Amino acid sequence: MTPPMLLLRTLLHLAALLAVPPLLLGVVNRTKSIFAGRAGPPLLQPYFDLAKLLRKGAVYSRTTTWVFRAGPIVGLAAVASAGLLLSMGGAPAALSFAGDFVLFAYLLGLARFFTALAALDTGSAFEGMGAAREVTFASLAEPALFLCLLVLARATGTLSLSGMLGPALPGAWGTAAPALLLAAISLFVIALAENSRIPVDDPNTHLELTMIHEVMVLDHGGPDLAFILYGAALKLFLFGAILSRLVLGRGDGALAAEALFFLGVAVFAVAVGVVESVMARLRIVRVPQLLVGASVLSVFALVLLLR
Repeated sequence: MTPPMLLLRTLLHLAALLAVPPLLLGVVNRTKSIFAGRAGPPLLQPYFDLAKLLRKGAVYSRTTTWVFRAGPIVGLAAVASAGLLLSMGGAPAALSFAGDFVLFAYLLGLARFFTALAALDTGSAFEGMGAAREVTFASLAEPALFLCLLVLARATGTLSLSGMLGPALPGAWGTAAPALLLAAISLFVIALAENSRIPVDDPNTHLELTMIHEVMVLDHGGPDLAFILYGAALKLFLFGAILSRLVLGRGDGALAAEALFFLGVAVFAVAVGVVESVMARLRIVRVPQLLVGASVLSVFALVLLLR
């Protein structure tokens, strides 16, 4: 591929990274509507919601500081920066180096940190409760995520995300399929937890004491809430992109690679919708057990590779 064509494909992927994520939420909601026998909202409803929020003004309590205003902006910037480290379709990532998977995980952690910090800045005990739950579950999800990425690194022999999800992956499936399958299952569980989806949390609840992520953003409104919702969609897209490349790999040829990648992301969104339709939310004391189970799967996968 010539350098101009490579640059063009990278720019197209950056445009897709910015434009596609809200559509995933539409696919999840439509899937849940089909299971419930309802017509459901339009696929583009998340875009309409974001546009409506961006047209509104934000209201800030006098008890909050700059931390409350910075939370949504830093969170969105951190997740978007993490997206630059992922390769999509057949094009390489915009930014890639050995060990970039560590930066990827900690950029997601930085977004979570500022969201929790903004919740604590309100002085609300209710939002503080949500922040405490969020960081508690994150302390279990992050090791599982690192273990999954270590499995990919070991199987492909590279320490960059582009290499882990690149040309070496099909060969790794040929020699370490059981380990990669366990890692994929674990990664899907982590994706549900990191994105506050059922069975860990329900993004559609706002008044229940068992919610986690949503309780932290109750005081945000207008553009700030739009940044938070868009950042959540972007994060879901990133996990969908990793699972798409991990499970489906990439096809031969530019068009096949692009089609396979976006098909995989769409299947991931449908799978999330199916899980949310057929499962109830777990009791909050069961969530740590679920995340520990994901970590155990990743450990088994690593043991299979190291034996």
